[in-house]
This record gives sequence, C-alpha cells and structure tokens, in this order.
Amino acid sequence: MKPRHTYPEAAAILRVEESWLRRHIKQLPHSKKGRRITFSDEDLDRIDALFHHEPTSGPLAVVPAAPAPSGPHPLRHLRPLPPRGAAVRTG
Repeated sequence: MKPRHTYPEAAAILRVEESWLRRHIKQLPHSKKGRRITFSDEDLDRIDALFHHEPTSGPLAVVPAAPAPSGPHPLRHLRPLPPRGAAVRTG
C-alpha cells in the first residue's frame, strides 16, 4: 500500500502553510474518502510541478531570453482615437 499524507505532512513536504493547501484543495490533486483528505507521493509531485516556475532572465535562467524582434513593430499602423467630446468634422 502506498503511503498517504495528511494535510500537515503534505504541507511539510511541500514547504507551504497547511492553510494554503486547505484554501486551494479544489485545484489540487488529492484523494478523499468520506471527509478525510489525503495526498499520495504522486499527488505531491503533481502539485510541485503545477506551481513550479523557472526564471526566464537573470543569472539563474535556464533558457536565455528571446532576442528583441528586428524590423518594424507589428502594430505600427494603429493610431490613437480622438479625445472624447471632440467633434468630428466632415466636409
């Protein structure tokens, strides 16, 4: 039988507050039998993967930042609207 973790055990493994787990339980993988909620090791791995973010810039970035696009900006043809209340004159 696979080990099951309670809220306090899962919070300690994930290094989060127990209240965070309770607040977000609807979005997190877990098992529920009656009113008892438990987390398997696979559930904890999935939770970690769901909320894992890698830096995209700086010295710890795994992937270098994308180079700035060359050429004209794709929205350069857009112009701002006239101010509110400005009368549009025709002819």
